[in-house]
Amino acid sequence: MEYRYKLHGGNLVLINPDRNRDTGSYQCFATNSLGTIVSREAKLQFAYLENFKTKMRSTVSVREGQGVVLLCGPPPHSGELSYAWIFNEYPSFVEEDSRRFVSQETGHLYIAKVETSDVGNYTCVVTSTVTNARVLGSPTPLVLRSDGVMGEYEPKIEVQFPETLPAAKGSTVKLECFALGNPVPQINWRRSDGLPFSNKIKLRKFSGVLEIPNFQQEDAGSYECIAENSRGKNVARGRLTYYAKPHWVQLIRDVEIAVEDSLYWECRASGKPKPSYRWLKNGEALALEERIQIENGALTISNLNVTDSGMFQCIAENKHGLIYSSAELKVVASAPDFSKTPMKKLIQVQVGSEVSLDCKPRASPRALSSWKKGDVLVQETDRISFLKDGGLKIANVTKADVGIYTCIAENQFGKANGSTHLVVTEPTRIILAPSNMDVSVGESIILPCQVQHDPLLDITFTWYFNGALTDFKKDGSHFEKVGGSSSGDLMIRNIQLKHSGRYVCMVQTEVDSVSSAADLIVRGSPGPPENVKVDEITDTTAQLSWKEGTDNHSPVISYSVQARTPFSVGWQTATTVPEVIDGKTHTATVVELNPWVEYEFRVVASNKIGGGEPSLPSEKVRTEEAVPEVPPSEVSGGGGSRSELVITWDVIPEELQNGEGFGYVVAFRPLGVTNWIQTVVTSPDTPRYVFRNDSILPFSLYEVKVGVYNNKGEGPFSPVTAVFSALCQMILPNDKSVYIFRACKFKVRLGCTVWYIRYIKCSFDLMFSTYDVFIKM
Repeated sequence: MEYRYKLHGGNLVLINPDRNRDTGSYQCFATNSLGTIVSREAKLQFAYLENFKTKMRSTVSVREGQGVVLLCGPPPHSGELSYAWIFNEYPSFVEEDSRRFVSQETGHLYIAKVETSDVGNYTCVVTSTVTNARVLGSPTPLVLRSDGVMGEYEPKIEVQFPETLPAAKGSTVKLECFALGNPVPQINWRRSDGLPFSNKIKLRKFSGVLEIPNFQQEDAGSYECIAENSRGKNVARGRLTYYAKPHWVQLIRDVEIAVEDSLYWECRASGKPKPSYRWLKNGEALALEERIQIENGALTISNLNVTDSGMFQCIAENKHGLIYSSAELKVVASAPDFSKTPMKKLIQVQVGSEVSLDCKPRASPRALSSWKKGDVLVQETDRISFLKDGGLKIANVTKADVGIYTCIAENQFGKANGSTHLVVTEPTRIILAPSNMDVSVGESIILPCQVQHDPLLDITFTWYFNGALTDFKKDGSHFEKVGGSSSGDLMIRNIQLKHSGRYVCMVQTEVDSVSSAADLIVRGSPGPPENVKVDEITDTTAQLSWKEGTDNHSPVISYSVQARTPFSVGWQTATTVPEVIDGKTHTATVVELNPWVEYEFRVVASNKIGGGEPSLPSEKVRTEEAVPEVPPSEVSGGGGSRSELVITWDVIPEELQNGEGFGYVVAFRPLGVTNWIQTVVTSPDTPRYVFRNDSILPFSLYEVKVGVYNNKGEGPFSPVTAVFSALCQMILPNDKSVYIFRACKFKVRLGCTVWYIRYIKCSFDLMFSTYDVFIKM
């Protein structure tokens, strides 16, 4: 190896690479004790861009309105280039539009229709996209001829794509098209087969470039560029063909095969055109012979020998590329050996079953097997047969089959033995199995599982609930396994609805397993009804409907409705029609509701077990307005200042106001007068009214009543009540039959003697009642 080349861990390092000497293809060969493989080819190319020749360029003379092409002629180079043009001086670059176009294929500048503003010097700028090196050509002067203006003419397509252009799968394809003409031609594109363009296709540079990203099979076909102006049109056509480099569909894998066996290796690849295949062994072309054949990429080697071992490579290639798949073939030759695949020391089976004794030593080629029971050679019978893999099968096992079975394996390289002890046991049987049960929530039960089994075998009990293993630690509050050594009874305490389902008792030994299942039905109170809706609402009624919930294995007997308002304490049982809602009815009318109150409703189902959980609340609804029905209570009064009549009452709570615009009508009249004096109190929270008039005599008796109203109309009045007008300041003690007056002196003529003392006590009859009046002097 020359001093300029060095290897670092398989990597090739070139010192001072030279374009002339080092350009070319390289391949890596990797070799070890198993063989040799080669890498795919790596091509080394040097990107460069030389300078333009310094000679001056000729002046280009055209008529105004004529089209022109200014040639670039890039210098010698390697690698992809990009092109631009300077107009007169740097950095004034030519701006491309519908009239001017710079081809990135040729580098030329195309002007469809020359104008007076185009006169000047044009310089081609070439840039290497690999090295970013840039060189400038000599300026090309463009001048106008003096022999007149060019007339109109049809488009002449100067930039067009090849008639056939191969495009790689996944690549970005760019088709250029530009025409000279007067007027300036318009460029349009279409597919020759009439199919519409896919959304990914882009038109760039004023339709001068058609760009197809991520090229696929469906993008292949004929494309047309149409250049058109008022004088005519021209069409350029080209065909895009699809190709794909080979891509692996099936790789080869390392294999280890015994001598005298056969190898079949298949590698498959996709690509367009369809790939061809060839094979290498240890980096060299595989030599074919009678026992080594290749067909459609598949390699077959029959009657293998140790010399066939090595590193193999399948190569799939078409004209666009090639790929490698590598694997090792190891051909082995050895005497039988049980060390890696020993026979089972002990096999336990039950009477009447079938058993297979394996005999699979590692041997190349595969060993031939024979069997002994003790010292007696085993012969095939209607119950005993030899398997193709060397094993022994015994059907309908009996106690007489107990013993030590020895497999003798042999090939041309040697012999080896392996043994298995066969033990035959009685089958396990469940003698008391769980049975289907029907219980209620809260009860406790035992599901029995008792067995009869061979005393030589250990036994385990496992319970499954609805297919899931029962965890007695996690679910210990409900589940407990009880019973003796031959019993695995399951106790379930405080049964809940979630315990309804299928229970399986699984009994296992080293030899066999048996199981028994039972269904447990748990009956409980119903689940909540669903989808409670208010279908119709009036001022005092609501029509409800709902859907049946789960009955939890006990049919629903009845439903009840509960209601809640902002004024109630929690949920209250509602009055319904029908009064008793049977379990098959899913509608009811709630009655005796208060008008103009927001309600929520829920439904509770009941069965023989009891009442269930309530449903989710319905949406909130408000009853319609109505005339108030409840007059104020506790109407009374008295006291106040001189010349005042004070009337009081208990305010009506909001839930009884029956609508908006609620207020009070206060009516009063002196005792013995026919006509009532009425006034309105508009505030629903006001509990009193004071009537002031100088004509009111102290301690005059009035009849008083208070009514109600809202926007729907007037409601009833309270019963008439007697109220005294003020007598100076009056205090009402706890005993409502006693009145105390302060801060004035007066005479009382009640048929009793008047004393001018501090207090006077008189008794008199008023409205069939006797009052004691204490007057403080």
